[in-house]
Amino acid sequence: MTEVPARYKRPGTIAREVANPMLIAAMRLGVSLWGSRILEVRGRSSGVVRRAPVNVLSYEGREYLVSPRGDTQWARNVRADNGRLALVLGRHREERRATELADDEKPPVLRAYLRRWKLEVGQFFGGVGPDAGDEELIRIACDHPVFVLDGDR
Repeated sequence: MTEVPARYKRPGTIAREVANPMLIAAMRLGVSLWGSRILEVRGRSSGVVRRAPVNVLSYEGREYLVSPRGDTQWARNVRADNGRLALVLGRHREERRATELADDEKPPVLRAYLRRWKLEVGQFFGGVGPDAGDEELIRIACDHPVFVLDGDR
């Protein structure tokens, strides 16, 4: 049986070489855009710390990381390191633990994420928006890893 590769929308050159480094530089200076942070996680093969800009969603008293581009390198690395990660903004660093949600738990979180960042990430959700029904959100849930962050801010 052939395993179907997980859905992943690789960032283009501009995002990878220009936008992400600019966002990371701003966050290193302590500038956050709508809850953005630098995610630091150990690479699953190299062991080297990898950095990626992420949007931290606060929803119903918890914080979440959603991977709009699908099964990204950072999502795979978080899984491989048993959910250990750090969120960085300026000189402030938070060591956190992430637990991945099951697909049937994702719809309300995906809806809240799309309400907040649809203009930025809506293109990665196949036309599904924040007003979609639970059935539509469940249909795309397998394409978007969602992690709840343990511990307080």
